[in-house]
Amino acid sequence: MNNNNSLSHTTWNCKYHIVFAPKYRRNVAYGKLREDIRDIIIMLCKRKGVNIIEGEVCPDHIHLLVEIPPKMSVSYFMGYLKGKSTLMIFERHANLKYKYGNRHFWCRGYYVDTAGKNAKKIEEYIRNQLQEDLEYDQMTIKEYVDPFTGEPVKKNN
Repeated sequence: MNNNNSLSHTTWNCKYHIVFAPKYRRNVAYGKLREDIRDIIIMLCKRKGVNIIEGEVCPDHIHLLVEIPPKMSVSYFMGYLKGKSTLMIFERHANLKYKYGNRHFWCRGYYVDTAGKNAKKIEEYIRNQLQEDLEYDQMTIKEYVDPFTGEPVKKNN
């Protein structure tokens, strides 16, 4: 199976694993906001000709496995994606403007790695990321009700 794409004089296969998070790594991507973030990212990627192979909107970060054409740098694409998505998120959810000063929804940085021959493993990792986060949260959950007595647990100051 040939996974290469082509432009007029170029044959390419450029896959990147990208991870970025909301400012202060807040857990904001739930319900309607999660759906809106997903739809906005899909729309912006289509506008730039970027193919999303796999993606996951976790409560406190975003995972993407994307094919970016070689005519576009990863930093240009991320600037475009984070900048435009911020404006669109604040337009749809005006109440978030007060939580995020100066209209910055995303953290300044991001993680990027070339996928190469590991694309299938990264795709599987992203697909299972949300489930792994939930399992981790279950292991580290704090007890608010004593399982033996049924009474609320008192906080130690």
